[in-house]
Parts: sequence; structure tokens; C-alpha cells
Amino acid sequence: MPEPKKEHYNGMALNCEEAPLDVDIKDGGKVVVLNTKNLPLVGEVGLGADLVRLNGKAMCSPGFSCDSALQVTYIVRGSGRVQVVGVDGKRVLETTIKAGSLFIVPRFFVVSKIADPDGMDWFSIITTPNPVFTHLAGRTSVWKALSPEVLQAAFGVPPDVEQKFSSKRKAEEIFFPPPN
Repeated sequence: MPEPKKEHYNGMALNCEEAPLDVDIKDGGKVVVLNTKNLPLVGEVGLGADLVRLNGKAMCSPGFSCDSALQVTYIVRGSGRVQVVGVDGKRVLETTIKAGSLFIVPRFFVVSKIADPDGMDWFSIITTPNPVFTHLAGRTSVWKALSPEVLQAAFGVPPDVEQKFSSKRKAEEIFFPPPN
């Protein structure tokens, strides 16, 4: 069989293991997002995807799709815990997951994952070709948009508690490495 030529697969196939990383947090995790930029065919199909590697005992910040996409997540390797919370604030899923597990995150539901000591990898199909996620911590945190006064009122806390809360948020992380 002849060697494949780039022009024969460009835009139709992507090796996620070799693709540029969208997120890379030391000791936390890595993400490759498949969207119309790196795999144009997803625009025609109407789906996007991501491949995530969460290091051992690290946590993926609670987050949700802000463009009303559903996520179908398949655990490829490792194990950990997942928690999904509905728009009404009620927990709808909290369970241990391992390689072979599959779960669905409905529109606007918040999901968070914590890896066991050996880490956890997952692949998610997302029902939009250019997924947009926001997280409750890190660079895309919704908390950053709220003023200190709004946070104090929302949580019923004094300014010093709000300041402590705000100081614990890291600017760029959606993955949190395990504490030492």
C-alpha cells in the first residue's frame, strides 16, 4: 500500500496524540479540542470533540457548555469520579467511572471529574462543531466576571471571606494538580 499523502487526509483525519494542545497544565492535565479549525469536516457533520488526559489525583474544574451542547463522554483509560449537577443545582450523577464507562452531560449541566492515582483519559463527542466551555475556576471562570460586591451578596459572606475565595482562583488553570 502506498504511503498516505497529506492532501488525501488533510481536514478529514487528525491524530489527537500529535495535535497541538489547547490546554497543558503541569501535573494537571492536557486537552486537544477537535473543531473546525483543526478538523474542518466537523463543521459539515455538526459535531465537535475533545480528548482529555487528567493526571493522577488531579481535578478537572466544574464546567459547562455555554453554547447548549450535549456531551457524550467515553472513558478511554484509567478511572476516577464524576459529578454532574443540573441547572436547578441538584446533583444528578455522582459515581465512580473507569475505562469503558460512558455517560452523557445534558445541556447547561455542570460536570467535574477527579482522577484516581493512575490518571484518567476521556474522549467526548460534543453536539456543536466549535464547542465553547466555561469553568467555575481558571481563565474562563464565570466568577471573574462578577464584582466582589456581587459575590459577597450571593454567598452572604463578608469582604474578607470573598477576598480569600478570589485569591484562591488561579488565572489559567482548569485542571488542578493534586496537593503535595
